Amino acid sequence: MTASTKNYTAWTLRIIVSLLFIVSAVAKLSKSELFDSPYFAISTFEVKQLYPMGFSESFAPYFSRILIGIELALGFLLLQKNFLRRFIIPVTTLLLLVFVGHLTYVTFISGGNTGNCGCFGELLPMTPIEAIIKNVVAIALLAWLYLLLPKIEPKGNFWILTTVLFATILGIFMLAPIQPKAVEMPAPVIGSELPADTTALPEPAGKIELPEAVGKAADTVKKAEAPKIQDAPSPHQSGYKSYFADIDKGRKLLCFLVPGCDHCRDAAKEITELRKKDKNFPEVRIIFMDEEADLIPEFFKYAGAEYPYKIIGVIPFWNVLGSGKDTPGVKYLWNGNEYKYYWGITDNKFNPADLEKLLSKPFSALPKK
Repeated sequence: MTASTKNYTAWTLRIIVSLLFIVSAVAKLSKSELFDSPYFAISTFEVKQLYPMGFSESFAPYFSRILIGIELALGFLLLQKNFLRRFIIPVTTLLLLVFVGHLTYVTFISGGNTGNCGCFGELLPMTPIEAIIKNVVAIALLAWLYLLLPKIEPKGNFWILTTVLFATILGIFMLAPIQPKAVEMPAPVIGSELPADTTALPEPAGKIELPEAVGKAADTVKKAEAPKIQDAPSPHQSGYKSYFADIDKGRKLLCFLVPGCDHCRDAAKEITELRKKDKNFPEVRIIFMDEEADLIPEFFKYAGAEYPYKIIGVIPFWNVLGSGKDTPGVKYLWNGNEYKYYWGITDNKFNPADLEKLLSKPFSALPKK
């Protein structure tokens, strides 16, 4: 291989691996579009990837930003010449090996290859096996690059490395500053539920009055013979009373939604359509994520109705939604007992027809709790 060919190949490898790291860092700062709400994207990465690994809620925000800063720095440093063979390539390879080890452990423990590994955040979902293959290929490219570069490197400037590293880490902290824990305040209640049906039923024609003694005797027999039928579940604490004081009274639909999420808007609109058809439809309550909260009026306009709601922070929202769950979330509660939980946009997504069928069932036909 000639010197020019070696140089061309080396630069090709450097650009490929560099882009891999830069895209990985940028993807963790976005949800579905580049540079869209970095704080939301990083918080989602923390809750879905770092919390399950055992990171505490206080430490995860610092670790996530430092990790993304390191990834971004390595992506840039692979394109410069200072200590490239002696330091940058070995450190980059070591980081990839750590990722491979972690992903292998996760795949072994979970017993499968499901979920998003978080390598590219929510922008480019990737399973653990796919991520392992990607990292192994990157390690092989780095090994090839290491062999192509001259063994003797010119004297470099280490301050360039440290400057780039600290600049990228500081930039991440500035782009998505860590926010203090929000103090939860009571949310305004807007809109109202449909009015109850107060139409009196007509008395049956030809009503026969029985003598008082006969009537009392008949009532006594009926009370003795008729089995006692429970027509509602026993009260239970759902754990959401801090959001809505009446959540454990009667039938409720508790929804976990994001104001700017199209799937959430569609779910709310479908709920409104069901509510119009059923005068006994459960009362609707919504917990909104504090992400694009200014879109809530537009959200309700699209949904066709307004419902009582509460806004909470990004991380508290993911925690209350549940581990491994995604939006939109719709939970059917009756006296605080959970009978159905729809979430996400895949197999367990909200199904209006299924909910309508479930709501038509009496208590006796529901699964025992």
